[in-house]
Formats: sequence, structure tokens, C-alpha cells
Amino acid sequence: MYNYVNKETDSVKKYNKLPKVFTPKALLAVGVTAIAVMLLYTVLAAILRDFFLVLGLFSIILFIIAAPCVIFVYRFISRHRHGVSAIDDDVTNLESNMTLKMLSELYMPVVILDESEKIIWYNRSFELCAGERSGYFGKSFSEYCPVPAGILLENRKEKGAVIKTFNSFYNIKAYSLPFEGKDMTLTIWNDCTELEKANDRLLKENPLVAFVVIDNLEELMQYAQESYRSAAAEVEGIIRNWAESLNGIFREYERDKFLLIFRAEHLGKLITSKFDILDKIRNVRVGESNLPVTISIGISSLDGDLKEKEKASRSALDTALQRGGDQVALMREGGMDFYGGKVQVAQKRTKVRARVIAEELAHLMTNSDNILIMPHRFPDFDAIGAAVGVARLAHYCKTKVNIVTDLASPEFLKCYARLENLPEYSKRRVFIDFAQAQELLGSNTLLCVVDVNNPTQFEAPDLVANAHNLVFIDHHRKSAQFNYTPKITYIEPAASSSCEMVAEILEHVLAPGLLPREEAELMLSGISLDTKQFTKNTGTRTFGAALYLRNEGANPVGVSELFRTDLSDLVSEADFESNVIIYRNEIAITQNSDSAKATPQTRISAAKAADKLLSVENIEASFVICQTKDAIHISARSNGKINVQLILEELGGGGHFDAAATRMVGITALQALNRLKKAIDNYISENKSNS
Repeated sequence: MYNYVNKETDSVKKYNKLPKVFTPKALLAVGVTAIAVMLLYTVLAAILRDFFLVLGLFSIILFIIAAPCVIFVYRFISRHRHGVSAIDDDVTNLESNMTLKMLSELYMPVVILDESEKIIWYNRSFELCAGERSGYFGKSFSEYCPVPAGILLENRKEKGAVIKTFNSFYNIKAYSLPFEGKDMTLTIWNDCTELEKANDRLLKENPLVAFVVIDNLEELMQYAQESYRSAAAEVEGIIRNWAESLNGIFREYERDKFLLIFRAEHLGKLITSKFDILDKIRNVRVGESNLPVTISIGISSLDGDLKEKEKASRSALDTALQRGGDQVALMREGGMDFYGGKVQVAQKRTKVRARVIAEELAHLMTNSDNILIMPHRFPDFDAIGAAVGVARLAHYCKTKVNIVTDLASPEFLKCYARLENLPEYSKRRVFIDFAQAQELLGSNTLLCVVDVNNPTQFEAPDLVANAHNLVFIDHHRKSAQFNYTPKITYIEPAASSSCEMVAEILEHVLAPGLLPREEAELMLSGISLDTKQFTKNTGTRTFGAALYLRNEGANPVGVSELFRTDLSDLVSEADFESNVIIYRNEIAITQNSDSAKATPQTRISAAKAADKLLSVENIEASFVICQTKDAIHISARSNGKINVQLILEELGGGGHFDAAATRMVGITALQALNRLKKAIDNYISENKSNS
């Protein structure tokens, strides 16, 4: 039932109906005029006593002239006032009747709300779409529309809001409706069900482009070359069957590289299954070592034509490979999601890419005005050693170079003590802080970022944001898609350290004997640090880089001197080791007892404590929480069975499969511990079937 008031228009007075001449009001006006004339006659008679006859005649003539004038003026004003009033009343009632009649018979549902968003009026169309029921008066608007009327009023210029109710889709717009001092709201419902269904169908049929790469088969063949063809055929068969289940187009465009085009409606199912194709491929084993085969997939769900989708998917694949492979990188509108990454990266045998990067980097340096090199915050031997190695290449290209770092860092002071006798490093001419670097940054400055790719760990994030020419050299897994386009992105998670990568670059460019012994020792110390004295993450290329540095004069005895520790560091490590708790029977977690005593060196002690905890029996991973005055630092280590990089990525950090770290601000140590436990639980829950 609907309700509206219908006023009769014939009750309104006709605006052209004039008042009669001799109405009581007209006679009253004439009387008032006569009295005024008599008063005037009396006053004049008192003053001019000898002219009574003249005054009488004058008064009569004045009255005869004034009375008709007063009546005429009264009639004119009265007719004008009544005419305008009649017109206004007529128009107002006409508009009221026409508006309500139009709204009541409008094909779109219309609902009027009071100030508390209660329904006080609705038309027949709303009643029909709501199901021919009665009793909507006084009901809350939220029962039929999840979006408050206030929000609808704000979004009116943005085409309202689309909601689903009464088994249909409606685009609801709201308009303010002031009435008798109250703020009513008029809502108009436009049925857009067919449009939404068409849009939904369009989204489901939207073609997506995916690139699939077998990322480690070539490396595995060094152990079982005779099995390559059969393993490749088995993997391709699994991928082909997976593509057929998606009703997609599947083609091999290069050896071990495939292109897949499928409808977007299948993407939700793939996400729900967490791309179980990764697990199916991982079950394929090669050789007597029983090593698993892995694939990497890049997919983009961004809008655009096929060319733009192809470019975005290639970028997603590059990110997946730079993170170590064995995973899916899904590029979305709001960022990038990752699935998989459960297997350690196999080190590549070939140095072809290192040679290509070396030539490109040398060319960029030669054509730059100056070069800035930036390691990560709180630099270690690997970061400083890599920066020094890149600086040596810049010196070779005869381009001015500076290294941007924390000049008060204990690790930097140790390294600088080795370099200060070299002419290039005397008086700290090469090393500068962030403020000095900002002054040196120009349009043709080349900024080389080493040993880090996560923006939260940059020594100077603003420097990266303002640089036009960027180069990244890092061995950590890529944390996310860059918001900028670097000239060179050399991210190799299979490498043991950034110093190993830089050593390979220098080996291709510098002639023997051009790398000073002091710099070679720093780079060798970086490799020793990240490989735990060549006991972890080592491959043939790791020892090849160490051999090159040894040939350039690096002395292992000099390297060991850098790792000497003082008594306070030993006490700090003991503090961490005395607060250990065992979580889920296989994970060791500890933290420092007094944050007030924490120093920059305490974080180094935390990393060493994390390494030591792995030597405890039945411990698969260790996490050390270091609370300082301004932040919480977490160092994580694994024996290779638990991917600590995925765990700390959830906390904003990153690193490697078996070594990772993160830094959190604005929280307490207890909150950090609870978040860490939750991240561990999520990881174990997701990987339970593969534990």
C-alpha cells in the first residue's frame, strides 16, 4: 500500500477574480479620507478665520478628488496582492500534485526517508519489487539497503551505489529533500540487474595471459643429464593437462617456456587451491638425488588489451623468478600476490648473465655524470663489501663515485679501517651520508642499490624515489613489484651473497691485479658472513668467486680478523641464549632481556644467536627478537626444512629460504612475539601437507 496526499486544485481561488468596489474595507478607506479632510479644514479655519467660505469649498473639492484616488489605489494594491497570492498557491499546489503523482507512478522504485533513515513514503514500484508485501512504513532503510543514506548522499555524484536486494541489482541514488525544517532523503532505485549480469559475464570471459617456465630443470640436469628428455616430457604433460582443465590455449614458445591463455572465471578456483599445480610439478623427481622439479608462473589480472596483459604477465614472471622460482606471482590492481616458494633455489652453473650485466653496468657508469652506491640500513660485511666492489668498477670507468651509508655503524668503522690507507678512500672522500647524497643527486646520476631490494630496508628511501637511473644488485628474494623502472635489475636468490655477484661482475671487466687486496678481503668477508664460513648456501660459483678474490690478494687470515668479537658481544649473545622457548616442538624463539642496554651491535649478536640455536638438537628454525630503543628487529635462520623468508615476509621483512630478517616499529616485544607466532602458525597450516 502506498500513501500520498492529493489536494483539489478547484479549491484554489482564481487569480483574476477582483474584489468589489464597495466592500467594507473600501468604505472604511473613504471614511478615513473624510476624517482626514475634516481635520485639515478645522486646522485651517482656526488659522484663517476670515476665509470660512473659501475653506469650505476647498475642503469639499479636496475630498471629491482624494476619495476616488484612495479607492483606486486600494483596488490596485488589493488586486495585485490577491492575484500574486492566487498564482503562488495555484502553482505550489500544482507542483505538489504533479511531483507526487509522477513519483507514485514512476517505473523506478522511490523511497522517502526521515532524518533517522526510517521509511515514511514509497511508491507502487518499490512495493512490487519488494514482493507485494505491506508494512514498510517505519522500517529501517538498512533492512533493504546495506549502504547508509548518508553515504549515498555523498556518492550521488559518483553514480550512486550498486547493491543486491530483492534478488536483483539496483543502482541507488539519494537526494536531499528539506521539508518543514526537517532533512528528508529521497532515494531512487534503478534496476541494473541485466547490466550487472552482462558485466559479470564479461569479467568471467575476460582472457588472462599466463607465462609458465620450468625454472630449474637445466640446473638439475648437471646431476642426471640422461633423464632430461623424460623429465621435461613428464612436466609438460602435467602442465598441458592443467591447461586443458582450464579450457585454455596452451603453447610452448621456447624450450621449457609456455604461454597459457584462459578465462578469468577460473582464477578464483586457482587461488582457492593455492595453485596446486606447483605441488604436482614438485612431485616430479630427477636423478638419484631425488631433487624436485619446479616451475614459475606469472599472471596478471589487470585491465587492458592483450598486449598490455602480456607485458604485465611477463613482469610478474620476472618477479617470480627473482624471488627464487617455484611460485606463482599474480599481479592485481592493488599489488602482487605470491603462492608457493617452498623449495630452495638451485644455483645456476652458467655465468652468461653475470657477463651481460657486467657489460651493461660498465656502459651505464661510463655515460653517467656521477655514481651513488647505497647498501641497506645497518650494513653488514656483505653490503659494504658489495658497495666497495661496485665502487671499484666505477673507478675503472673513470666516473666520480660515492657510497651512501651510516658513517657511525660499527661494521662500517671496521671496514673503513681496512680501506683508509688506499688513496681513493683517504679522508672518507668516497663515503658520505644521506644529506650529502641528496646534494649530489642529479638527472644523470646513476644510483646503484646493493644487497637490498625491499624499500623498507633502504638506507635512504627518498634517494631511490628521486633517482632517474637505478640499478639493483641483490641476492635476496624480491619482496614486491617496484614502483619504478630500473635500468638494470640483477636479483639472483640462488647466489650466496651480493659480494659473490659483484665478484663475478668484476672478474668479467677488470684485468687481473686491478682489484686492491683490501677490497678483495672485504668482499671475501661478505661471502664468509652469508655462507657461515662456507658451510651454507654454497655452490660452484661461490667457490669460484672466492677463488677470484683469493687470486686478487684476499687473505683468509685478514678476513677472520674482521669477525673477532669483544667481551660485551659475547655477553649479549649469552643473554639471547638464556631466554629460549621452544614453539611447536621444533622452533626456537628468544629475545633480549633489557632493551635499554641494546646497542647497534646487539643486532649482530642476535644474528649470531640465531645461527647458534640451529645447532640445538631437533630445532628446525630459530627466531631471535631484538628490542632496541626505536624498533623491534627479528633475525631468522632455518636448516632448510622451514622457509623463514615466507614467515617474515608476512611481517614486512624478507631474505632467503633459510635466512631472513625484518624490522617493526610502533609495537612492543610481546606484540612482536604474538605476530611472529601467528605467522609461524599460518605458514605451518598452509604447508602442512608438504612438511
